Formats: sequence, C-alpha cells, structure tokens
Amino acid sequence: MKFFIDSANLAHIQTAADTGMADGATTNPTLIAKEGADFKSRIRAICQILLGPVSAEVAATDYDGMMREADILAALAPNVVIKLPLTRDGLRACKSLTMRSVKTNVTLCFSVNQALLAAKAGATYISPFIGRMDDINLDGMQLIKDIRQVYDNYKFQTEILAASIRTVNHVSEAAKAGADVATMPLKVLEDMYKHPLTDKGLDAFTKDWQESGATIE
Repeated sequence: MKFFIDSANLAHIQTAADTGMADGATTNPTLIAKEGADFKSRIRAICQILLGPVSAEVAATDYDGMMREADILAALAPNVVIKLPLTRDGLRACKSLTMRSVKTNVTLCFSVNQALLAAKAGATYISPFIGRMDDINLDGMQLIKDIRQVYDNYKFQTEILAASIRTVNHVSEAAKAGADVATMPLKVLEDMYKHPLTDKGLDAFTKDWQESGATIE
C-alpha cells in the first residue's frame, strides 16, 4: 500500500518525506488557502520535496476551464497529477487528459457507480472519501471493498486512493479492504508508529542496557 500525505504544509510534507514512508501527496485549494501560499508556487515546492505523485486540483467547474487549468498545473512539474471533481465535466476532462497520457485523480467519490464512471474515463486514481461517509453514518470502508470488487471484476487499472482518513484504524481497514493508496495528514502517519507495548518494551530494554554498563563502540 502506498502512503500519500494530505497536506500543503511544507514542514509536514518534509517530515513525512524524511521518514521514507511518503510515496506522494494530495492537496486541494482549501489546504493551500489555509497555508496562505501562492497556489502554483506551493505545488512546485511540494513537487521538489517529493518525487512521487502530487495531486493538484483544478478550481474550474466547467470542462473548458478544467482543461485550461490542467495544462497550467501539468506544466509545473513532471510528477503533478491533475485532480478533478467527480462530475460530468470532470469525467469528460479526465477522459481527455488520459488520452494525452496525463495522470488524473478523480475526487469526491461516494458511490460504486461514480467509481465505475471514473475507471471508464481512465482515471489514474479514484478517491472515495471514507471519513465524510462515516460522518453521515454511511459505511465508507464498505465502499472501498465494493469498488475493489468491481475493479477486479473488469481488470480496471484505476488505483483506489482512500481519502478523508482521520484515524489509524481507517488506514488499516482500508488496507484490508484492498485500497491501493491511503492519503492522510501527518498526524495520522505519526500515530501509526505508536503502541503502548512498544513504548513499554523499549523502556525496559533501555533500562536493562544502561544497568549493564555495556556500550556499542
């Protein structure tokens, strides 16, 4: 499973990159606006930190506008992935960009039918939003499982990118459900390292080592 960092904060992205666990990043206009950064400059900076895919989202909602913005974003760096909304025009833009060999991430997916349309449009990634479904008492993880079944049935190459991840349990459950990628904030990635028994065991090992007086030199 690949891990992407869902952030536009350069310090967070650098920290994730330094761990060696970050395979790419996802952004959106909201995340970049929170940083008070210039959109294009921030995407370029993220692409310099991470060599893997970096999703940059269009702001336009019509086909022609999406295509114009996609050309601008794709020119920023070779690892930019164009993020598109799961709408009629978004899927039309996805199909056109796929025909040009431009990678795409179709976002805001909440149903199997939507995921099926994105795969038929040639999307590189489909982004089902787990957390947002959980917020309204729908089973986001079941959606991952259902998309996995449909994609496997028809040998679609679109990768399932589990998005709107809020907890470490979301990550492990998405992995078991067959998601290809999980995109998460830095806090969730950091929490994945933690377990009370690991801390307890390390404390015991450290105490025993110090009492032994031994060194590794």
